[in-house]
Amino acid sequence: MAELKTKINDSSVTDFLNSVEDEGKREDSYRVLEIMKEITGEEPKMWGTSIVGFGSYHYKYESGREGDWFVAGFSPRKQAITLYIMSGFSKYDELMSKLGKYKTGKSCLYIKKLSDVDEEVLKELITTSVNYISNLESNK
Repeated sequence: MAELKTKINDSSVTDFLNSVEDEGKREDSYRVLEIMKEITGEEPKMWGTSIVGFGSYHYKYESGREGDWFVAGFSPRKQAITLYIMSGFSKYDELMSKLGKYKTGKSCLYIKKLSDVDEEVLKELITTSVNYISNLESNK
């Protein structure tokens, strides 16, 4: 089995965020950092070279694959700020309808600008995802 390349490391979150060229995206990234830090109660850590993660949990799939991952995280990518919502989106139709302008992947929320979304709804979405992971961990 291939080893996961995205691992927690000691690189500087501040240096990484300061390297974001687009000023608006950099400012939005610092705001997302504040929101996730507040919700998780965790200090931000770099995961790989381009993801800021908060907290960690151990997962194990039925296939036998296992590893460690962050509870909540984001990455200021060129196209959009990617927020990792580990519980996915299928059970959050009502919240998503109130969020604003965004795109999604399986467990990724893509936001071009923080002003495109309702910050209170975003906080609720992140909180719900963090609680979902915490419940998984406590039921092991």
